Amino acid sequence: MTRLARYRFDGRTAVLTGAASGIGEQLAYLLATRGSDLVLVDIDERRLTAVTRRIRANHPERNVEAIVADLSDRAEVDRVAATILAQYPAVGLLINNAGIALSGRFDQVTVEEFERVMNVNFQAPMLLTHQLLPALTATPGSHLVNVSSLFGLIAPAGQSAYSASKFALRGLSQVLHSELADNGVGVTTVHPGGIRTRIARNARIGSGLPTAEIEAHGRRAAALLTYPPEKAAWQILDAVARRKARLLIAGSAKMPDALARLMPVGHISLMRAVTSTFSRTSKSDTLTG
Repeated sequence: MTRLARYRFDGRTAVLTGAASGIGEQLAYLLATRGSDLVLVDIDERRLTAVTRRIRANHPERNVEAIVADLSDRAEVDRVAATILAQYPAVGLLINNAGIALSGRFDQVTVEEFERVMNVNFQAPMLLTHQLLPALTATPGSHLVNVSSLFGLIAPAGQSAYSASKFALRGLSQVLHSELADNGVGVTTVHPGGIRTRIARNARIGSGLPTAEIEAHGRRAAALLTYPPEKAAWQILDAVARRKARLLIAGSAKMPDALARLMPVGHISLMRAVTSTFSRTSKSDTLTG
């Protein structure tokens, strides 16, 4: 396999999805600081506009374009790709960061809810990568980042759609890491743990989840999100520069990953026990708080 030189950010165009908040927002700021022109994609027009204005004010020399799009819609993904290809025949970096979560057991979510998660978390990155591949390979030394998740390493109960999408993205990324190296394209798969982002607040709730459990479920999820997104963004770009194939962020990703590799089957029972204990504690807090 061809060994790639360090990635050079300066003077290249970076395409970033999920750029309006969380890790994506911090990645946008860092990329501008490192000299990249930007194409920022997000569904949240208000937040995306604010991020874009902030970067333009701080880095007037950078070219920054914002594209508002719902990546759950195949036609919207096609539009984004066509817009980028028309204006940027060469893309140095593609970061598929956008993602949504869905809480609830498999029997508590509808097929439509499940499909929306798969569309945003897996289909959109797959389509964008496929359609932008000519731009990525137009100049040597480009790079692809797919942001999977801790739940692309382990699959806890209540996360069937999210885990399925992130495991699928992990598998695609590993294949592309092998296939694209000879084209001079590096690939990094990122598995963040509990990063302090809006994903818990914005998470979809399965239609079949009892109303009484929704609030407690949201609190449990939010309590796990403590790692600073700016630190996660710095680690991602450092991994890109060094052409790392795999990046785990935070102990909340590294420890479960190690456990899953040491105990491929046994870790599932252990996770269930921990989850049950956490759930009982949260319910007790709800009753006494």
